[in-house]
Amino acid sequence: MARPVRAISLSAAILLAVVAFSPAAGARSDEVPRLDAARLSAAVAAAHTPAAASIARTNLEQGGLSAPGVLGIAGTGIPAYAINPDFVRGIPGAPAGRLAYVAVVVTAADGRKATLQVAPQGADGWTAEAALSGEDERELAETLPPGAALLGEPQINGWYALEPGKVTLLRASLPQNAVGEPVPLADYQRQVAKRYGDRLPGGPADRKGELGFVRDDPNEMPVPGVVWVAAGMLLLCAAAVVLVLRRRARESGIGRPGTERGAA
Repeated sequence: MARPVRAISLSAAILLAVVAFSPAAGARSDEVPRLDAARLSAAVAAAHTPAAASIARTNLEQGGLSAPGVLGIAGTGIPAYAINPDFVRGIPGAPAGRLAYVAVVVTAADGRKATLQVAPQGADGWTAEAALSGEDERELAETLPPGAALLGEPQINGWYALEPGKVTLLRASLPQNAVGEPVPLADYQRQVAKRYGDRLPGGPADRKGELGFVRDDPNEMPVPGVVWVAAGMLLLCAAAVVLVLRRRARESGIGRPGTERGAA
């Protein structure tokens, strides 16, 4: 059972390595994959669907608050990036961040705000996956220097301005650097490697089942977890087959009292 999983994982690892080190993918680590206008527009359009509106309403009504009434959904979105595990690992050329979602602000009739998180699905699709109270991403984006990207470090609930060669902390629940103080990107990489290097998906802490690096990619389940789940399902199936066979044997008279016990 483990062999196919390992084979798939090995193939994926090889493919990722080829992409990461190919000349076409040789981006600098102070850059992030930017959304072009068409993709950003498609992400915002996904926030204007009935499903997205339902998610926003649920958020705005939490805590017993009144229904939000008519929703005003913004016609623009803010790309929000999360720290890239490959950057933490120190892989040459790995961008510091990768796109987590596009933030689209929703306003209730009484002025309450929520932010839809519209995440990429497949090559070209988008879907609203969640909504958070407030409009943090929009407020933070207004403070970004021209050309900077909004980079999140979810482990500390932190947000940075990512610019060529540096990051600047904008806000954090557990700040590791002074707010507003630029940090050279090389220094930042060493910081996050020290904080999370052994807690990345598939790392020592992850294999022990300890809380580690926040997973923003649902496909990043480590192979050992897949194997154990599959093995557990296989055991359950085997147990069900044994029970069915024993029941059939008893019904046919083969499993008479004493016969099955003697065989045991």
